[in-house]
Amino acid sequence: MNSPVYRWLNRRYPQNFIIKHSFVGSILNAVFCLVFLLIYRPLGARESQPLSYAATMAVYCFSSAISIIVMLKILRLISYFSDKQEWTVLKECLSILFTLTGMGIFIYFTAFGVESSSDRWNFSTFFDSCKYAFLIGVIPFLFFTLMNSHYFYAYNIRPESRLDSDLEAEQPVKIIQIDSKLKKEKLNFYPDQFLYATSDGNYVVFYLHRNNKVEKEVIRNSISNIEEQLSQIPSIVRTHRAFIVNIKKVYLKKGNALGYQLKLSNIDAEIPVSRQNIKTFDRQFDKFS
Repeated sequence: MNSPVYRWLNRRYPQNFIIKHSFVGSILNAVFCLVFLLIYRPLGARESQPLSYAATMAVYCFSSAISIIVMLKILRLISYFSDKQEWTVLKECLSILFTLTGMGIFIYFTAFGVESSSDRWNFSTFFDSCKYAFLIGVIPFLFFTLMNSHYFYAYNIRPESRLDSDLEAEQPVKIIQIDSKLKKEKLNFYPDQFLYATSDGNYVVFYLHRNNKVEKEVIRNSISNIEEQLSQIPSIVRTHRAFIVNIKKVYLKKGNALGYQLKLSNIDAEIPVSRQNIKTFDRQFDKFS
């Protein structure tokens, strides 16, 4: 099956913030829903007999927060949804649908303790609870999903998890020695430990993955001189006037003919590729993809 819709649904996509951070996300979702309900009083929402309108809505929103945490914990137990590095548009949509369905069920049963239960035990009331949970609860989910929409323009994505294992699994052949303008200052590392380097005035800052963590090393030198010293390593290329990157550690490339932004394993920052370096970068990137 290779239709455009199938390819689009199975395209890799970052996890929604609420899905990725269920506790904080559930609180944000509940706060949004409460503020929305207090300001607009939508969908015929009303107070229960013993509680004020604000207190009634707070109980429902608290229930919705618990439901999100519970439903996402259940979701992570399902193997299809367990790998966040292999997240797709389809998984994003299904997980939101699953979570909102659970929210509707939680709200339905919460109402038995908040409102008169004599006339609630019917399908119509259950459907209304689910419908209202979707109409209001989906807004924060969509907000965070759309915040990642720029990733639709990203391409050449490789699983970050594979890159992490490669950092330790690959055995480099030769150690690299970087010379400094200071006579007694040197830096040694294996090619596969190098993530990227960036210029900082008269210094170059190296980011290396060693001892299962990212280490920062500073050498007094120019970025051009460092580029020359690393020129024998095909996977290490200059991407910008201030950046040198190990292409093997790139798991996401996004942008267009005006420039790229790169995501590297274990690094939060995005590394730029300037327009004049795009052709060289693409040529080398294809070799190691």
